[in-house]
Amino acid sequence: MATKKDYYEILGVTRSASKDEIKGAYRTLAMKFHPDKNKDAGAEDRFKEISEAYAVLSDDTKRQTYDQYGHAGFDQRYSQEDIFRNANFEDIFRDFGFSFGGGSGSPFDDLFSSAVFGGSQRGRGNRGRGADLRYDVQITLEEAAKGVEKELNYKHNKKCEHCKGSGAEPGSKVTTCSTCKGHGQVQSVKNMGAFGSFRSITTCPACAGNGEKPEKECKECRGSGSQIITEKLEVAIPAGVDTNSQLRLGGLGERGPSASGDLYVFIHVKEHAFFKREDDDIYLETPISFSQAALGAEIEVPTLSGKANLKIPAGTQTHTLLRMKGEGMPRVHGGGKGDQFVRVIIRTPTNLSEKQKKHLSDLGDTPKKGMFEGMFR
Repeated sequence: MATKKDYYEILGVTRSASKDEIKGAYRTLAMKFHPDKNKDAGAEDRFKEISEAYAVLSDDTKRQTYDQYGHAGFDQRYSQEDIFRNANFEDIFRDFGFSFGGGSGSPFDDLFSSAVFGGSQRGRGNRGRGADLRYDVQITLEEAAKGVEKELNYKHNKKCEHCKGSGAEPGSKVTTCSTCKGHGQVQSVKNMGAFGSFRSITTCPACAGNGEKPEKECKECRGSGSQIITEKLEVAIPAGVDTNSQLRLGGLGERGPSASGDLYVFIHVKEHAFFKREDDDIYLETPISFSQAALGAEIEVPTLSGKANLKIPAGTQTHTLLRMKGEGMPRVHGGGKGDQFVRVIIRTPTNLSEKQKKHLSDLGDTPKKGMFEGMFR
C-alpha cells in the first residue's frame, strides 16, 4: 500500500499554520487544479488530494487527531466519508462565483460525487444520510484507568411509529415527487466563463431527498417520517482514555432518508486532587521525613489501583523522582501500562525537643572549610 503524503506538505504549509493560512493555501491550489478549469492529466487527482488535506486541517478535531496519530492512526478513526463530512468549501468557491443550492448534506459533497469522484448522480441508496450527533461525558481519572460504563440520555430523531417512516398517513398513497422525478436530487449547470462550467447536484427541496411525497401527510410527524425521542444508552468506555478521546457509535445519530448518522461520544477526564497525568504516566508528590530520606525506608503510597509500597533508598535527596513500573494508565490499544512517578519532598521537622535538637546539631557538625575551599583568596 502506497504511503500517504503529509497533509501539511500537500498544501505547502507548516504544521503551525493558522486556519487562515491553510484556507489561503487551499484556495490557491483549488482554483489551479479544479477539474472544470484544469484539463491536464493528473489535475483531478491533485484536486482530490488537496481537498482531502483541507477537509482535515480546517477542522480542529480532525487536525488534532491527525497531529497526534499521523495517517496510520487517523485513518483508523475516520472513513473517507467522515473526512469530508461537515467540511466547509462553500465560502471558498463562492468567492469565485460558484453557487450552491440548499439541502441537508454538504454542498461540496455533491460536487465531489459528480465532478470529482465520477458518476453522473449518486444512487438513491447513498444520499440523505442523517446528521451526526455529539454527546460529552465526564469521568474521573480512576474511571479512566479501569474503564467504566456510562448511561447516556440523548435526543435524536427516529422512524415515526405511526407511519412506519413513510411520512404518509396510514392508508394514504405515496407518489413520485414531480420536482426531482423520484431521484431525490436536482441538478443545475452554471457557466463560469474562464473557470469552465460548474455542476451543482443538491437535495430536492420538495421531497427532502426522499424521491416521493405522500398525498396526505402523517399527522404525527407531519410528513417527515421521523419523531424526536429521548433515548437511554449504556456506553462502555475503555480503560486508558484521556480528555478529547472519542467513541463513534455508528447509526445512532439523526435519521435520514436512506441512513442514520453516527453518535460521537467525547470524553472529558476530571482533574485529580493529587495525581497528575502525562500521556500514560502518572505523577504524585509525597512528603517523607528527614530520617527516612537519610536512612532509607519503605512507605505506602496511593496508586490508581489502590495502595502500594515504595522503597526510599538511603540518602535520597528532596524532589527525587522514584519510578513505580506499571502503576500508570493502561494503554488504550494494548501493550501494558505506563508508570507512576513519585516525587519525594523532604519534610523539615518543627517543634523539636532539646534532645532532638542536640542530635540534629551533632549530625550537622561539619568542618568550616567545605566545597568552596580555594575558590576565594
